[in-house]
Amino acid sequence: METQQLHRGRLIDHLHLVVRDLAASRRFYQAVLAALQVPMGGEGADYFWADELFVSSADSDSAQGRLTGRHHLAFQARDEAMVQAFHKAALAHGGTDNGAPGPRDYHPGYYAAFVLDPDGNNIEAVFHGKARRSAASVQIDF
Repeated sequence: METQQLHRGRLIDHLHLVVRDLAASRRFYQAVLAALQVPMGGEGADYFWADELFVSSADSDSAQGRLTGRHHLAFQARDEAMVQAFHKAALAHGGTDNGAPGPRDYHPGYYAAFVLDPDGNNIEAVFHGKARRSAASVQIDF
């Protein structure tokens, strides 16, 4: 796997999910990441990845034969329309509704949607409201 460019900007360096059905997960994550305008980074016979997210089958070397447990993972969205597109894409590609798009009481401006991926992970897209960022992300070139 050859990485030439990454974008980083928050706390997590990467997250690895080990899934039962890699093909089903690939369809789901390709659709929701496309809705969030995050390109796929690469794939192999037993894995795929996009930016900080690495997904593999239990047969991959890094999984050591074990599935990961249930997780809550939140993707950042640029606006409310992107949250809605994420939710629609997730439901059309094997996801289960776990909270329709809408405002949440977590903080003013918090707008999110929740779905369960094919392995039952709680996947969220969130827009934190209008704010100014100093940069979209930190670019790392190798």
